[in-house]
Amino acid sequence: MIVVTTPTGQIGGQVLKRLLAEDVPVRVVVRDAVRLPSAVRERVEVVEGSHGDPEVAAKAFAGARAVFWLTPPDPRAPSLEAAYLDFTRPACEALRAQPVDRVVGVSALGRGTPQAAHAGHVTASLAMDELIAATGVHYRALTMPSFMDNLLWQAELIRTRGVFTSPIRGERRMPSCAIRDIAAVAAELLLDDSWNGVGEVPVLGPEDLSFDDMARIMTEVLGRPVRFQQISGEEYKERMMRFGSSGAIAQGLLDMALAKDAGLDNAVVRTPQNSTPTSFRQWCRDTLLPAVTG
Repeated sequence: MIVVTTPTGQIGGQVLKRLLAEDVPVRVVVRDAVRLPSAVRERVEVVEGSHGDPEVAAKAFAGARAVFWLTPPDPRAPSLEAAYLDFTRPACEALRAQPVDRVVGVSALGRGTPQAAHAGHVTASLAMDELIAATGVHYRALTMPSFMDNLLWQAELIRTRGVFTSPIRGERRMPSCAIRDIAAVAAELLLDDSWNGVGEVPVLGPEDLSFDDMARIMTEVLGRPVRFQQISGEEYKERMMRFGSSGAIAQGLLDMALAKDAGLDNAVVRTPQNSTPTSFRQWCRDTLLPAVTG
């Protein structure tokens, strides 16, 4: 039995789809089972509730051999510790009590870098990894740079004004990855019973690009001018709060962006093994173009 958390989310939903294609037993943890398509509900065991709840986690992990762990975004959380560590602690207690062999979790690049100590959501993610690893379970943290898919929240701005923004410098080249590739790596690990211990699995995408590079590629794929505009940290934080983030979460997002601008995501050496296939150009064709033109 493989447990999938966040099965209605972008990453969790694609992990679930890949596991079902392999016809393995799957149990999902979902706040509202109605959000699952009926065809999916018929093929999985459903545990309803939050996987941050001790009773729900204990029920979900019972008899499972592997767990896909993703801390759901909580933009209104009072602190990053509450959003990541407090949410994860009940699951760690369940992992100590249940005979789960392996956990695959969604985390971030940066461990061991000087920037990681003050990198907002990245710092909290790395601390979450340590909590899970301390349970004694075999653990693989998928360590990611920024997701290409995060640009979708600016699709309307790209469509109406031909611009996207960030506090990161336009010339800073960094890795980025597509959610589809994260799900593919996660599913492969969940299906593999041969790995042991604690480790990280970087998911870097195929190339390093700057936002200026991305603007050029968007212009070519969308057939309309698109430019990148760097904004101040203050403007970025205020924008996140207008979109509903608490002050602590907005500050965490800004701290993460500033750490990335200082080289946080560039510390891992790219190899064929950690370079995933979906290019930014392909992602633009498949995902951004429909979002902007639709």
